Amino acid sequence: MTTEDRVACFTPTRGRNNATRIPRWKYDCVRRAILQSLDEAEDGEVYFKDLMQHVQSHLSSNQLAKLGSLNWHVTTVKLNMEVARELERIPRKTPQRLRKTIF
Repeated sequence: MTTEDRVACFTPTRGRNNATRIPRWKYDCVRRAILQSLDEAEDGEVYFKDLMQHVQSHLSSNQLAKLGSLNWHVTTVKLNMEVARELERIPRKTPQRLRKTIF
């Protein structure tokens, strides 16, 4: 029996108390697609409501078939990236917009 490498994903509201664990390959391909989407965005910002479509365009049909719920995975990875301070929600903007965090 093999154990699949998993990533513990956290949310901004739950912090480090409760983690959702997803396979590393799923986390990596969704994270990479999110970052590519932000890199390609004209102003470096993406509306959250459009993020699923952007991510979907960066994944192969094989990845999409194996991934399961795209919406759930994109949201889970996005929230973890916020906790890790890789992404941020643009303050005082609605609807929600995302950009890479600048250090």
